[in-house]
Amino acid sequence: MDIQDTRELHLKDLQLPQDLKKLNLYQCRRLAREIRTTLVRTISHNGGHLASNLGTVELTLALHRVFDSPHDKFIWDVGHQCYTHKLLTGRLEEFSHIRQEGGISGFPKPDESPHDVVISGHSSTSISAACGIAEAMRMQGDDHQVIAIIGDGALTGGLAFEGLNNGGKKKLKNLIVVLNDNNMSISGNVGALSGYLRSIREREDYVRRKQELEGNLRNTPVVGAPTIKVLKKTKDSVKRMVIRHATLFEQLGFVYLGPVDGHDQQALEEVLRAAKRYDAPVFVHIKTIKGKGYLPAEKDPSKFHGVSKFDIMTGNPEISGDDCYSAEFGKELTRMADEDARICAITAAMEYGTGLQYFEAAHPDRFYDVGIAEQHAVTFAAGLAAAGMLPVFAVYSTFLQRSFDQLIHDVAISGLHVTLGIDRAGYVGEDGETHHGVFDIPMLTAVPGAVVYAPAGYEELRMCLRRAVFHEKGLAAVRYPRGKEQDMQLPPEFINTEHTYIDGGSDVLLISYGRTFRALLDAHETCARIGYRTDLLKLTRIFPLDETLVEQALDHRVIIFFEESSGNGSIASLFGSLLPQYGFHGRYVQVTAEGFMKQGTMSSLLDKAGLSAQSVCRYIYVYGTKS
Repeated sequence: MDIQDTRELHLKDLQLPQDLKKLNLYQCRRLAREIRTTLVRTISHNGGHLASNLGTVELTLALHRVFDSPHDKFIWDVGHQCYTHKLLTGRLEEFSHIRQEGGISGFPKPDESPHDVVISGHSSTSISAACGIAEAMRMQGDDHQVIAIIGDGALTGGLAFEGLNNGGKKKLKNLIVVLNDNNMSISGNVGALSGYLRSIREREDYVRRKQELEGNLRNTPVVGAPTIKVLKKTKDSVKRMVIRHATLFEQLGFVYLGPVDGHDQQALEEVLRAAKRYDAPVFVHIKTIKGKGYLPAEKDPSKFHGVSKFDIMTGNPEISGDDCYSAEFGKELTRMADEDARICAITAAMEYGTGLQYFEAAHPDRFYDVGIAEQHAVTFAAGLAAAGMLPVFAVYSTFLQRSFDQLIHDVAISGLHVTLGIDRAGYVGEDGETHHGVFDIPMLTAVPGAVVYAPAGYEELRMCLRRAVFHEKGLAAVRYPRGKEQDMQLPPEFINTEHTYIDGGSDVLLISYGRTFRALLDAHETCARIGYRTDLLKLTRIFPLDETLVEQALDHRVIIFFEESSGNGSIASLFGSLLPQYGFHGRYVQVTAEGFMKQGTMSSLLDKAGLSAQSVCRYIYVYGTKS
């Protein structure tokens, strides 16, 4: 097919990404519409990150038309905005299975394609990674370029500025940073940086004014051309004439270009080509609309940041967000704040994801969204605690990893009372290995003085949160899973903040906590019906471990500890290490979440890890004795 002679092109007709360079602007606009239709249709069925991807369609097309991937390297930050990139790099046929088990990931994965350079599931990392790759390419004599694409929300992370500082200081000539500025991180941009970017957006467009200036000079006889040469050699002089003062990014050592309309294909390609010509690191600032092209997402981009299945016509999600652990946490914390004016709530750009919208509505003067800055959030909480407040930081387990040093240095050493609401603890399903919350337990068990609760239902969550905030002294954490409370309700005698022991008249003991205990209880009842008895131990306060429970377990022939956490540093490993000290001579089995699990349904992931009710039954059949 001759691309130049046809106007009716579709993604399936093209050899991608190379054919993109042959398209005219009209064809690009038609292709952008097809891409948006594909995104909405697929994500409505699979779930995923919609609004951010709808906002970067033209940008992704422009990048692939101006640069030469995979020789030029694209580093996506955060990686969930790479869906169009995947469509344009040979994964069209696989795209209908994105985020599904056995399908392609919702984030960049180098083992999927040479066009994916690094895994990027957490924010603010792209510029640092790009600096390293750019420096390596320079040393290897590779003159291609490295392009970091970062959102304004991710730019609030301190690591992004560490990368900018290093890239400008090293004068990395093959580094381009593209800021995708949609004035909307997950829960709305906050702070001084957002205001600074807004002030730039409200200025005259630098690129347009510069082009107008050069155009006028070209039409000026005799002096025009020589003047252009002089101005190009003295970049600062041009910018004083056009925007009157240097930007923060220029002070960090970058050439600043922008802001540019991120949905104007021609303007985008012009500014990217201009960036290629500079013999210096370049910062390209583009403005986009999050959710562009799908009205429900444009009206409410936070709602469509990360979504489950939804109805395309109405935009209504399949599952209401009002019935989940996050919402129950937020509502209870709000009630507690009604009672005690010292309670403060902190989020790192995840107000709605962590259920803190209820707190903000009731107590806006004690609600703090610090942006995508988990390290700052923990130390900020430490400061509040040092001054007598009761700070609660609600954070996804996977993102808490970013603040490990602050937990030790700024909170624990001083014995300050900071409470963590650890959301998305355990497996999270289709977001995959970058987002599974299986490392918070090993982190926290390494922190002296930390106390950790793992409730197995909503009522227990409320009890544990109150105990952590009102009765603990130092670092306290309450961890809970993604999604809804399971249908099987715990009997009242199981609900507490310590532990519950069930004597089933067996020499086989099953131990767990949180969501996983429900699988144990189900398996316990199922196996009992066919003559396999088990004893059960349910933990609620999981750390520090009550060593009297170890003594209580000694008269069992087999002890099996099931835990939705990485094994090293887990409660299971701690329990197992204590057993020999108390003289245990039986068999101890530890079933934990080992390695990095790819995306899949929750039921499939739990079964693969040996943590589903069916898996627990299989362990009972192997190690138990039928009565």
